[in-house]
Amino acid sequence: MNTDFLKDKTITITGGTGSFGATLLDFLSNSDIKKIKIVSRDETKQDILRKKFPSDKVEFFIGDIKDRDSLFGSFENSDYVFHAAALKYVPSCEFFPFEAVKTNIIGSNNVLEVARLVDVKKVVMLSTDKAVQPINAMGMSKAMMEKLTFTYGLNHKSTVKTIYNVTRYGNVMGSRGSVIPLFIKLLLNDEELTVTDMNMTRFMMSLQESVNLVLYALENGTQGELFVQKAPSATIECLIGALELLFNKKAKIKKIGFRHSEKLHETLLSSEESTRSSSHDNYFRVKPDLRDLNYSNNSAIENSSSLPFDSSNTKILNVEELAQLLLKQDFIKKYLK
Repeated sequence: MNTDFLKDKTITITGGTGSFGATLLDFLSNSDIKKIKIVSRDETKQDILRKKFPSDKVEFFIGDIKDRDSLFGSFENSDYVFHAAALKYVPSCEFFPFEAVKTNIIGSNNVLEVARLVDVKKVVMLSTDKAVQPINAMGMSKAMMEKLTFTYGLNHKSTVKTIYNVTRYGNVMGSRGSVIPLFIKLLLNDEELTVTDMNMTRFMMSLQESVNLVLYALENGTQGELFVQKAPSATIECLIGALELLFNKKAKIKKIGFRHSEKLHETLLSSEESTRSSSHDNYFRVKPDLRDLNYSNNSAIENSSSLPFDSSNTKILNVEELAQLLLKQDFIKKYLK
């Protein structure tokens, strides 16, 4: 992807020591970008990343999005902010929901506000398919993060110069929380793969595609827009079959049933959002609903029967197609050496 628009720009990445931040840092480390600021509360991961990318262009900040004041130093003089810091594990958020509130809602609001106070040009907030019609605490907290983002600039048009956008992801292969590395470890150790439902489907995206999506939103987004990738999906049965094919091993499977608040299929665009979406290259772009509370003064919007974009009605990969996709991923290549 062309990154000329980032020439001489400074960016900040919250949660920058995670899978997304490390991939973006790797992708941009040889570009003409002026500076990349990495913000996280994990000093160990910062030290590892600092040694991996010893560059004057990269600066590290210890900070926690739950503490608004800790963000100012890393946001000042930044042109763009990527907000990737979050609690992402569904079970963790399910058992400790207020922690999800503090990080994913209150912490995200701190990001929005500090970006406004220091005149950041654009902020891209990273969200999840679990925010659409959410049934678990993680999805609910990310849905609220999205609502805050969509309305923040639109509710303060005269005072907010910052543009706020949201990107949604499905399963990012090889990222923290992805089931694929766990399945590989269990398969290679001849241990049982714990499976909820073999017919469960999940979107499949690579880490590089997650970076491409965010950069696309950064370059093209206007106030309050949402961007998602037209990602394919696969069933759990297909995923296991692809891993068996790649590693030439038969998996031992233990069915455990659905975990707390888990869906059979995930959704990247609701049916309502689909009515406001347009297709651009490999992405859907969703315009904000610009009506205000005075509905009687607004033009009526017809209720559309557009289908949602979910993991059961996108392109569903077969075993061979998914195996070929996995072979392109760096984390898979390491296992096959």
